[in-house]
Amino acid sequence: MPIFNTQYSFPNQSFFYRGKVRDVYGIGDDLLVMVASDRISAFDCVLPEPIPLKGQILSETASFFLNATQHLVPNWLISQPHPNVTIGHKAEAFKVEMVVRGYLAGHAARLYLQGIRTICGVHLPEGLKENDALPQPIITPTTKAAEGHDEDISREEIIAQGIVSESDYLILEKYSLQLFAYCTDYAKSRGLILVDTKYEFGKSSSGEIMVIDEIHTPDSSRYFYLEGYEERQANGEAQKQLSKEFVRQWLIDHDFMGKEGQSIPEMPQDFIELVTHRYQELFETITGKQFVPALQDHLLQDIEQSILNFLKTEA
Repeated sequence: MPIFNTQYSFPNQSFFYRGKVRDVYGIGDDLLVMVASDRISAFDCVLPEPIPLKGQILSETASFFLNATQHLVPNWLISQPHPNVTIGHKAEAFKVEMVVRGYLAGHAARLYLQGIRTICGVHLPEGLKENDALPQPIITPTTKAAEGHDEDISREEIIAQGIVSESDYLILEKYSLQLFAYCTDYAKSRGLILVDTKYEFGKSSSGEIMVIDEIHTPDSSRYFYLEGYEERQANGEAQKQLSKEFVRQWLIDHDFMGKEGQSIPEMPQDFIELVTHRYQELFETITGKQFVPALQDHLLQDIEQSILNFLKTEA
């Protein structure tokens, strides 16, 4: 049974927040419990149909990379007591998302094809085709909206508006590029190209800047298959990819891009099953591990009990 919402009440719970995909429970002053639902969002809208097993796949993929990169960049992860649950340190989130792009794809490609050559203060050269590699990775930040659409913003605007101090922003840039370089090399070893991704950061009560939320998942990242990339690009063919972009493209083909007055189309069951399959394929390709679904019979109860068990050990 797919998880659309959770409604738990934990000892010493200090707040609850429902994001687009995750249900977030604050425990006391220091802990965050994130439950990954099977909701899926696109164009900053939560779609009405959940994707079975998506939450587990996202949670396990994110934990895989948080563990793999903790020697490079501090992150919030403490424990994953259940495949759908991540528990970590609470941090004050910076109100920007750091989007790193190594290729002209997705949102950036759509702007470029409209004739726009400067994105988030970063100038792009003439003569690029969609899905071409950029001369070097670039950062195109967005605002982190509590509701509605995130908006493109430049480094200079972020600092001038006091959204992030210059000293902190330099650390966000450094960490973002370090993580992107690591996963670029790692993805290549798995036969994939990391096209673009986003990172979110926060500052702990002690002042440490750390990665929060997910990294390098199909929701936050775009991957192409390395094999055949050059040939497809030379022939002007669509790239074979693993990411959420194919869901966005399906929505675009059904006249939805999250704009005012547009209605979200209903995804047919066979397409929902395809989405689950693609998410599972990415997990297995990028991690090299076989995906093992969590027991589904009492899933919500199992999730709750795993969190309670963890909290007892921390008491």
